[in-house]
Amino acid sequence: MRIKFDQMLGGLALALCATVASAQAAKPNVVILATGGTIAGAGASAINSATYAAAKVGVEKLIAGLPELAAVANDKGDQVFQVASESRSNDNLLTLATPVSAPSKQSDVDGIVIPHGTDTLEETAYFMTLTVHTNKPIEGG
Repeated sequence: MRIKFDQMLGGLALALCATVASAQAAKPNVVILATGGTIAGAGASAINSATYAAAKVGVEKLIAGLPELAAVANDKGDQVFQVASESRSNDNLLTLATPVSAPSKQSDVDGIVIPHGTDTLEETAYFMTLTVHTNKPIEGG
């Protein structure tokens, strides 16, 4: 009886390893919808904050700045608009709703990331909760 139990346990371990390997091979598909803001800020030098300006870096450069991202997710980036947080308007939120809603309905999209400014985190989260109805994660920051 002991031999059969060990064989069964070994078979379960192999099946579990195969399942984990399969899950790790299938990276999630993430849509990145950039809007500008603090995260897209840049300056002439890292040590001189006086030259910093928000909303200067595009989505391609943001993604290129995170080479580790390719190891954990398949990403697709789109620049929805490029404004500083303090300049963002309700019209910008309305503009953002469609590009967030569309991929949230696609079966091949696992999540959505909205990089934007610090000053607009709460407004974006609240607006997306009201307008985009999905169980998929929508992350901002």
